[in-house]
Amino acid sequence: MHVLLPPSETKAPGGDGPPLDPAALGFPALGPVRDELIGRLVELCADPARARPALGLSARQDAEIAVSASVRTSPTRPALQRYTGVLYDQLDVAGLPPAARARAADRLLIASALFGLVRGGDPIPAYRFSAGSRLPGSGPVAARWRPALAPVLADLDGLVVDLRSGAYAAFAPAPGAVTVRVLSEAVPGDPASRSVVSHLSKAAKGRLARALVATRAVVEDVPALIRVARRAGLRIERTGERTIDVVT
Repeated sequence: MHVLLPPSETKAPGGDGPPLDPAALGFPALGPVRDELIGRLVELCADPARARPALGLSARQDAEIAVSASVRTSPTRPALQRYTGVLYDQLDVAGLPPAARARAADRLLIASALFGLVRGGDPIPAYRFSAGSRLPGSGPVAARWRPALAPVLADLDGLVVDLRSGAYAAFAPAPGAVTVRVLSEAVPGDPASRSVVSHLSKAAKGRLARALVATRAVVEDVPALIRVARRAGLRIERTGERTIDVVT
């Protein structure tokens, strides 16, 4: 089983790992695009005035540009410790027992505008580069990733649960993956009062990802996924062969 997660704009600073070694990251087929984008980002961030519009930042956020300028030399930490925010707070990898942390490091795969896809345990530096970033003279970053990333996602074995946000799901499809929608029910027990949510979606997806790596059960199909999620207290409904809803 693999679970695809979105990254986060916010990232924990620092780290105690060595500088970025692209060869140490999972999915080596993505190496050429990673090298290209890292090089172009470092070059761009040497000029904050050019970097601000490309990265969607203001002059008050020049420290973020400096972080990206040093992406090759700054310390690293595992990706699951680097990304922060609502989803990762609910995932709470640090609070898992050792065996579950090991499963998370291997089974949780995080989409990234800079690295394409990384495993939860891959050592990465802090950076600022998102799906909406646009390097000067280039089209959308999703289009740059699609040819390299599509075969990697197609080659994932076992059950794949796709929790990526729309911006990162657009990088490349994950064939046969289970997709998850999070709905808020304004009136308890009334399906007609349900609506798609965004902020609550991140929290629910974080709880679902945690349940899937916390369990020692073999999760190889949708019924098993649903059983694990319900045991974790999530309200889950199957809506199709490969689609489920989480109702909050």
